[in-house]
Amino acid sequence: MEKIFEGIPFEQIKQRAQFYKEDIYRFTRDLVRCPGGSGDESLAAKCTIDEMKKLGFNKIDIDPMGNILAYIGTGKHLIAMDGHLDVVGAGNLDNWDYDPYEGFEDENRIIGRGTTDMKGAIASIVYAAKIITDLDIKDDFTFLVSASVAEEDCDGLSWKYMIEEQNIRPEFVLLAEPSDGKICRAQKGRMEISVTTYGTSAHGSIPHTGDNAIYKMSGILQELRALNENLLVDDLLGKGCLTVSEISSTSPSRCAVSDSCTISIDRRLTWGEKPEDALQEIRNLPAVKTADAKVSIYNYEEPSYTGLEYGQECSFKPWKIEVEHDVTQSVAKAYKNLFGKEAVIDIWPFSTNGVSIMGEHNIPVIGYGPGELKFAHAPNEEVKKADLILCAALYAAIPSVYVRMLKGN
Repeated sequence: MEKIFEGIPFEQIKQRAQFYKEDIYRFTRDLVRCPGGSGDESLAAKCTIDEMKKLGFNKIDIDPMGNILAYIGTGKHLIAMDGHLDVVGAGNLDNWDYDPYEGFEDENRIIGRGTTDMKGAIASIVYAAKIITDLDIKDDFTFLVSASVAEEDCDGLSWKYMIEEQNIRPEFVLLAEPSDGKICRAQKGRMEISVTTYGTSAHGSIPHTGDNAIYKMSGILQELRALNENLLVDDLLGKGCLTVSEISSTSPSRCAVSDSCTISIDRRLTWGEKPEDALQEIRNLPAVKTADAKVSIYNYEEPSYTGLEYGQECSFKPWKIEVEHDVTQSVAKAYKNLFGKEAVIDIWPFSTNGVSIMGEHNIPVIGYGPGELKFAHAPNEEVKKADLILCAALYAAIPSVYVRMLKGN
């Protein structure tokens, strides 16, 4: 053990995580039994607050958006760990072997919607705070447990509100999204883009008298497919990409020429790509110009479960943090001192609240969470019990390791 970490009770942290394992499993199941997507997190929020009160958290705030912000400690270094309360829907129930909202448990797993993405992570963070309190770990930090809202529908919105409206600015934020046992230090950005063509309706028996908006879109689709193959490549995050995710059209009836056609584009931004440039690339396509198509970014405008209306443009920047950064190394060194082996450092392929925290506001972000990405949003979503306990211990150790590293530099 490095000298600067002497006095951090790593073994006791691991033992305490094991001591609370049944509570962590039970709390995870309790949260699974509180379903709700973005804008419908009230049951999960109440369950989380009740657990925090039971564990003796001395400061629990609920902001106007409905984000839960609970604090332990009074040190000068504010360190936040975040999990989101909302989940995606269950989809086709025929694809599930278990009730998605019951929290089936066997010897090794808990199965249900949100176990991996990411209610199990919230349980691990909450009990990490309890471990810190039990062991009276008093390095110079304040630990913020954030149970945030609306991430599934609008990643980063909750933290945009916290930072810009509540003036909450931690020194860094750990996002406990599923990370396949790896430390994640970067992700692509993303945009939700719409393209609409317009035509003139006519009776289906005389289509030549109208102007079919669907036909106008067909050329745009082919050019978008070609554009995807020629986007910027970054050494760390890989190639930017796009795909058409939705298509719809309007006409007076099924016996008429279409008078409008709209597609949705999921655009992933690699490092070095700017949202305004990504929009212009589409506007510059010959078929878009010929059709005089409208290209725009969607806006998220849904109210939170508290009724607060606070939206944003659906444009989210990429972010990355260096391997050598104190934040990255604090997680890596906490992991090594707890478990006796080197952690793997990687990137996330998906988007997270980091698009706001670091992408927009330059607050360092790092990721490590229980579960495997392949289970997120999938039927029979599961999290390994061992992952929950490992993460509870890791989260409890990170604040002290981070503060000691700052002092030792």
